[in-house]
Amino acid sequence: MKPHNAKEVNGMYQIVAKKALNPTVTQMEIEAPLVARKARPGQFIILRVDEEGERIPLTVAGTDPEAGTVKIIFQIVGATTALLNHKEQGESIQDFAGPLGVATHTEGIKKVCIVGGGVGCAIAMPVAQEFHRLGAEVTSIIGFRSKDLLILEDEFRACSDRLVVMTDDGSYGRHGNVTVPLKEMLEAGETFDQIITIGPLVMMKFVTLAAKPFGVPVIASMNPIMIDGTGMCGGCRITLVQDGQRVTKFACVDGPDFNAYEIDFDEAMSRGRMYADYERHAYEETCNLFKNA
Repeated sequence: MKPHNAKEVNGMYQIVAKKALNPTVTQMEIEAPLVARKARPGQFIILRVDEEGERIPLTVAGTDPEAGTVKIIFQIVGATTALLNHKEQGESIQDFAGPLGVATHTEGIKKVCIVGGGVGCAIAMPVAQEFHRLGAEVTSIIGFRSKDLLILEDEFRACSDRLVVMTDDGSYGRHGNVTVPLKEMLEAGETFDQIITIGPLVMMKFVTLAAKPFGVPVIASMNPIMIDGTGMCGGCRITLVQDGQRVTKFACVDGPDFNAYEIDFDEAMSRGRMYADYERHAYEETCNLFKNA
């Protein structure tokens, strides 16, 4: 009997499209029909570029079940993302496992505010699109350091009833961070069934603090260090505070979405910095390898 998808069975996944969204962020479409049929907004995959490569998690940024493709968007920050970025359309990557994690909860939510920052907007976009598809009223607030790092504006505009674009340096949209318009809306009496925030940990922490006085539920999408994606390694553990008790959860199987009011953001930020020097060194070695090739 012929396998449903020979590429998937043989462990190679073809890159069918590649596009630079800004100088450090790349979008790819990967041929992976089984994943494309099953993945839902909020879920992620784990890939390896080659047989000796490390596993990295990337959020599913969109699917086309008919074409059998999965869209991923990644920032070039470490050795593996640098290696991945050197792959071109028509080439293949070794492994592409998923979907993993729990899909974003959408039931009963009629009015939602999506707050995305930087490359986290790649995770926020399919969530906003799904709420729009379901008929919810979608407000999107997206923030970037500057205009040249802006991504996915057209996609957000197409699925949002209201879109606010912020830049830290004021080079595009409004000047300031994403909490500015959020506070303005809440202070003006705006209500939401839920706020969903996706981006840097420090941004999600302050979005949560901004919303807390108004009692609006906040969900944060967590993206900690992750290895196997099945809950066995413990690398992606985060601490929640529930009824005064500290509880350990794993982003890969319990998340990536969590009640933001329960997250110990300071601990998560500390853990996220643990391997920064190693990652920078590995990235530099990889870049030098390509330069000398």
